[in-house]
Amino acid sequence: MIEEINKTGFPHNLERSEVTAIVAHGVFFAFLGLVFLGMPAAWPPGWRIGILVIMYPLVIFSLGLWLKDREWLKILGFCMILSIFQVFPDWFLAAQLDVLVFPEDGFFRIGAVSGYMAGLWTIPMFQIIFLGQRIKARFSDTAALSVVAIATFLLFVLSEETFWMIPSWHAKNVTMIHYSALYLIIPEVLFGLSGYLAYEKTKDKGLWMRITAAFFVMTFYIGNLSFFYFLMERLIKA
Repeated sequence: MIEEINKTGFPHNLERSEVTAIVAHGVFFAFLGLVFLGMPAAWPPGWRIGILVIMYPLVIFSLGLWLKDREWLKILGFCMILSIFQVFPDWFLAAQLDVLVFPEDGFFRIGAVSGYMAGLWTIPMFQIIFLGQRIKARFSDTAALSVVAIATFLLFVLSEETFWMIPSWHAKNVTMIHYSALYLIIPEVLFGLSGYLAYEKTKDKGLWMRITAAFFVMTFYIGNLSFFYFLMERLIKA
């Protein structure tokens, strides 16, 4: 399919890696629909998500090798490190602030968090960082940051609006806009931006620099969560 698209010249201004990314994610999200609509009900929702969390990096890694594109592999590696660290903010929200619930879903748990969360953040962050890199290459740093902010907002709001139906996590005891927690919106946009910038600054550095950068992105996110929760749920509502 990818080769056929390239031969037709549509879209003629996209690079091979960009066309591959579009097709691969289209197929992946179609498969995601099949997993949740077509799998037997006996499969617990946690294992359905777990399968996707395992499949996604394998697909991206394989395509990166096929394309001989180091950018794919570097972004994927950074996002996987970052996703592991992201267990801590989710754990903090669930166990400390008591504003996030991970119902029993058949998957193993890390504290109060479903174990698949250690890999789930890889999926949106790869898309966000890859998109930001391509926009930067075509336009400018400013354009990349703008697109990253918009893409982060859309992806994370979409996840908040849909994952409760699986069922996966859901918010409680906070101000909601439909199924999205209001206090989360700004921290999540800042998380996408900080993750993108951290990758930008360390993509050509050693592994420990990337691990350190991912750790600081995670702690920056926890700080934003705490501040905006306090601001919106304690000060403004008081």
